[in-house]
Amino acid sequence: MSILFSPLKIKNTTLKNRTVISPMCMYSCVDGFANDFHLVHLGSRALGGTALIIQEATAVSPEGRISYGDMGIWSDEHILKPKEIVNFVHAQKALIGIQLAHAGRKASHQLPQEGARKISPDDKNGWQTYSSSALPFREGEPAPLALDANGIEKVKQDYVAATRRAQKAGYDVVEIHAAHGYLFHQFYSPLANNRTDEYGGSFENRIRLLLEVTELVRAEWPEEKPLFVRISATDWTEGGWTIEDSVKLAVELKKRGVDLIDTSTGGNVPKAVIPSEPGYQVKFAEQIKKEANILTGAVGQITTAEQSEAILKEGKADLIFYGRESLRDPHFALRAAKELNADIEWPIQYQRAKL
Repeated sequence: MSILFSPLKIKNTTLKNRTVISPMCMYSCVDGFANDFHLVHLGSRALGGTALIIQEATAVSPEGRISYGDMGIWSDEHILKPKEIVNFVHAQKALIGIQLAHAGRKASHQLPQEGARKISPDDKNGWQTYSSSALPFREGEPAPLALDANGIEKVKQDYVAATRRAQKAGYDVVEIHAAHGYLFHQFYSPLANNRTDEYGGSFENRIRLLLEVTELVRAEWPEEKPLFVRISATDWTEGGWTIEDSVKLAVELKKRGVDLIDTSTGGNVPKAVIPSEPGYQVKFAEQIKKEANILTGAVGQITTAEQSEAILKEGKADLIFYGRESLRDPHFALRAAKELNADIEWPIQYQRAKL
C-alpha cells in the first residue's frame, strides 16, 4: 500500500493523502484582493487529487506584503473571494489552508516580471518597511525601521485579526510563515537581529516574537483545526541560524499547540551558498521530526512519486509539499497515484484517465 496515498489525521482534520501544495506567490492581486485567477489556480489543484492546498503568503497588513501584487487579509472585504475558493476546494473533497505572512524588510518589491527590485518608500507602489533591526536585506537597499513596542504590538494584533478572518472564510489549516528571511526569521536569526531588548540577543529573546504570535494565533484558531509553522531550518551561513536552533524552536512551538513544522531553508542571506539538488532539504525535516517529536513536511525539489514515497517510507517526514512541480503539473497527485498503483477516488470528470 502506498504511504503517499494513505490518510493522515491531525487533530480532527483528516488529509486523504500526504500530498500538499506549497504556498506560492502569484503576484496577481490588486490591493490584496483575490480574483478568478486564484479560484482557477487553487481549484485546479484540488481537482488534481491533492489533499491540502495552502494558499500563497497572505499579508496580515499592507506593509507586510512582499510585493504590491500579493494577497492580503487585513480587511473583512478580503475574505469574500476566498470563501468562494474554499467552497470550491471543499466540493472537490480537498482541504485548503492559508499562510499568514509578514515580509518585514523584504517587503515593498516590484513584481517578478518588473525585475523584483526593492521599491523605495517614496516611489510608486512602495512603502516603508519594518524589521527586527534597521538592517537592509541587500547592501544599497533602503533600510527598514526597527519595530518599537507599538510596532510589535501591531504585528501581534494583525495576526489575531487575520486568524479570525481565516476562520470566517472557512480555511481548514493556518500556517504561520516564519521562513525565507521574512519578519519572524529576521527576529530569530542572529544575522538579521542586533536588538538589545527582550527581542534580541539570546536565542530565547530572538524566538520570543514568533512564540508570542503563535500563542495568540492558536488561541484564536479552533483547537480542532491544525496549525502549521514554516521555518527556515538553516541560514546556510557561518554564524547564522542552524538546524540545532530549529530543533529547539520546534520543541517550543509544539508546546504552544503547533501541529507540524513545514521545513524549508534559507532566504535570509542574499549570498548564501545553497546546495541545490533533489530533496536537499529533506534531511532537516527528518532531524526535526525525530529530535523534536513533531510532524514535519518535506519540501524542495521533490518531483516524482517514487521520490515522495521513499521519503515517507524511510520516516523522514509526514507530508510532502510540492511547489514548482505542481506548477508544471496541477494534477501531479493523480499521476503519482497511477504510477504507484494507488487505489484512490478520481474526480468523475477525469475517470477515463485512471485506466
